[in-house]
Amino acid sequence: MDLAGATFGLLLLLPLLPLIVTMIKLESPGPVLFAQRRVGKRGRLFRCYKFRSMTVDAESRKQELAHLNEATGAAFKIKDDPRVTRVGRFLRRSSLDEFPQLWNILRGEMSVVGPRPQIPTEVADYSPHQALRLLVKPGLTCLWQVSGRSQLDFDEWMELDQEYVRNRSLAYEIGILLRTLPAVIERKGAY
Repeated sequence: MDLAGATFGLLLLLPLLPLIVTMIKLESPGPVLFAQRRVGKRGRLFRCYKFRSMTVDAESRKQELAHLNEATGAAFKIKDDPRVTRVGRFLRRSSLDEFPQLWNILRGEMSVVGPRPQIPTEVADYSPHQALRLLVKPGLTCLWQVSGRSQLDFDEWMELDQEYVRNRSLAYEIGILLRTLPAVIERKGAY
């Protein structure tokens, strides 16, 4: 299912690639892709790819913006993050910034459905109960994404991931996939 889904997604989105690359390059200097170490199944680290939606110095500015963090728990989110570019806002709200993660799926590091991958410093703050989400591959879409995304607090996010791990089945994953497109179109909680 993962290989078929990722291949279909790549073929579907491939025509948008030149437009996305051009928009990113015209707005700000730097690479088109952003690669970051993320934690995968059973704590394995991998390089997760996204289209760059922030300024090139975004990671180095994170500490100076820590006081603006609106997320609870082991997460970092700022609704109107000053590091996000105009093109980046569009890419994030449309979820097109995640398109390169189809490559992560083809490489076997991610799945189409599963908990969203987090960075090692966030995972280090997990409680043993929250670490349950590391028993499965991280995913491109998940229960959290179709249930409100950033409108949910960290504990709600972790509960949804744990619910997914406990109830995981092909039918459950198909249900999440069917809810993904409406959630992406609605853009609720996407920033």
